[in-house]
Amino acid sequence: MNLEELEPAKKPAAKKDLTVMSIDELRDYIATLQGEIERAEGAIAAKQAHRSGAEAFFKK
Repeated sequence: MNLEELEPAKKPAAKKDLTVMSIDELRDYIATLQGEIERAEGAIAAKQAHRSGAEAFFKK
């Protein structure tokens, strides 16, 4: 069984209409997205650490 089969189905990300946003709104939007990227990278790091710990435990 492939691990990807166990993942929930992914929804396509809704794209915002950037043409109607002001420069300040665009900067705020970018800041929000950067925050989400950092949050996702933190989740990845935590999952990798958990996986590494489990792999080390079961390889002994």
